[in-house]
Amino acid sequence: MLEYDEKRDYIRRNVNCEVTYKMADSVDIKTGRCTSLSGAGVSFITERSYDAGLAMEIKVLPKNSVTPPMTAFIEVVRSISQEDGSFEVAASIKSLK
Repeated sequence: MLEYDEKRDYIRRNVNCEVTYKMADSVDIKTGRCTSLSGAGVSFITERSYDAGLAMEIKVLPKNSVTPPMTAFIEVVRSISQEDGSFEVAASIKSLK
């Protein structure tokens, strides 16, 4: 059996739920799909790339009513182009709202 040592401070969970997000200085809200979430970061699918260092506010909207939505201030770490033309944005969570 293979062993795996988690090197992260927080365990990353794969998720599949809707997110809304906006730039820190904007009121224009966009939607995307959250792909993973941890205590320190989040990744989500968007229609465009965002530059590293960009500040955003994100709201993760779970599919069930048992888990409450999470609103956080994030900083983009990277955007990775996907085969379908979308982008996976990885970001660090700076604070919870």
